Amino acid sequence: MPFQPLSRRRALSAIAATPVLLAAPFALGAPRARTSPKSGLEPVILGTGEHRYECIHDCVTPPANIAFGNTHGVCTDASGHIYIKHTVHASSSTPDAIAVFDPRGTFVRSFAPLHKGGAHGLHYSNEPGGEFLYLCDQARGVVEKTTLTGEVVWSRGCPLQSGVYNNPGEYHPTNVAVVPWGLPGPAASRAGELYVADGYGKSWIHHFSAKGDLLRTWGGPGKERGQLSCPHGVRIDTRDPATPLVVVADRSNRRLQYFTLDGVHHSFVTDELRAPCHFDTRGEVLLVPDLHARVTLLDKSNRLITHLGDDTDFRLRDKPRDQFIPGRFIAPHGACFDANGDILVAEWVEVGRVTRLRRVG
Repeated sequence: MPFQPLSRRRALSAIAATPVLLAAPFALGAPRARTSPKSGLEPVILGTGEHRYECIHDCVTPPANIAFGNTHGVCTDASGHIYIKHTVHASSSTPDAIAVFDPRGTFVRSFAPLHKGGAHGLHYSNEPGGEFLYLCDQARGVVEKTTLTGEVVWSRGCPLQSGVYNNPGEYHPTNVAVVPWGLPGPAASRAGELYVADGYGKSWIHHFSAKGDLLRTWGGPGKERGQLSCPHGVRIDTRDPATPLVVVADRSNRRLQYFTLDGVHHSFVTDELRAPCHFDTRGEVLLVPDLHARVTLLDKSNRLITHLGDDTDFRLRDKPRDQFIPGRFIAPHGACFDANGDILVAEWVEVGRVTRLRRVG
């Protein structure tokens, strides 16, 4: 991405997000981002005010038979287990594209070999029938619902009935959103409805009923209101639970675009974004992994709280791990909060990298 002069607001945000070295380290145990090759003890702190985080790179360690490819998705379940979706490195002796770790980062299991190469979106959903994962394989053009151990509940290919595709090969889904259970008011009846973003295909959003029927398709390529260019991420934003909205990471347009649950354009967010990839929420905070080398936190009004680990671009994404800079991101592709308010970040780098931002503010 070409260099752009910083506005005063951006400059102040960048200063706030600059790594801070503490005089005394936190308790040892997990791998952490080191800043001194001599002592190797000083933690890197990112953020500002009550949004301050210790940066711990490579916080999960796969076993010897698994080598991460590009780490595209991350989520946690009700017990705190961490799910990493990756494309599988050429050196990996197993093709499994999902690796599961306990809350301390210890490997538990792996599955989803068919997603090797096309592994992309990963969404966790706690439903009346149990806990489930929704998986996007952008290469095969498939969305799957699975159990937490990988048993496939259903699998769906290209929605040709939408009328926007000439053939299934044009469909490359990148992420999925599910209307959660327990919302108040009229939205309660929408629980389980599904939204699929065709980010690498023809830039449409497909809306399905909880039974799997296609309800509507909207978006399509362009820059105008309601149009999209690489709708890479999608989520149901319930920070105002009475009025949930569909938020789309309109990545190539460098903006967020909000829609009603029925696909009517609602609003844009254009400030402080370079290449937004996906979302998570905790309380009133929206978490946005940005492919151009930072993680962004927005408040309930979608105003900037802080940028974390800003390094301006992803020039190191295909470089050896020893060239990575502690406390700086390369290409955040997926991110989520865990139950403690820590942030887990999966990056689009050839050798894979998962970082824990441990909340200290």
